[in-house]
Amino acid sequence: MNEEVILDASALLAFVQQEAGAEQVAASIKHAAISTVNLAEVVTKLIEGGMSESEIQDILPALNLTIVPFDDKMAYEAGHLRTLTRKQGLSLGDRACLATARMRGASVLTADRVWLKANVDVDIKCIR
Repeated sequence: MNEEVILDASALLAFVQQEAGAEQVAASIKHAAISTVNLAEVVTKLIEGGMSESEIQDILPALNLTIVPFDDKMAYEAGHLRTLTRKQGLSLGDRACLATARMRGASVLTADRVWLKANVDVDIKCIR
């Protein structure tokens, strides 16, 4: 594995909103990346939480995250991960994050403890 870490939406939200686990995300932020699928999840949750579009445009780009386009190869990988993660009930967004990590040889940061039960050949670190 390389030092790059892929952020799940839950991890980035914890960081932006200064929730439990934010310090673990902060420690990895210089080497962090996020897929476009998970970035869309973050923007959605921030808007639903009352943050304005201009605030979001100020905060997220300033983090200098590597934004990873979710392409057709990742889509196939996420689809294949359904079989491996069905018991844990992982969503498409969850599987998009894991697919991104698998294809980039990176670890993952998430706030979702259930991911630790998934046998997907990814180094998963839970921030809470």
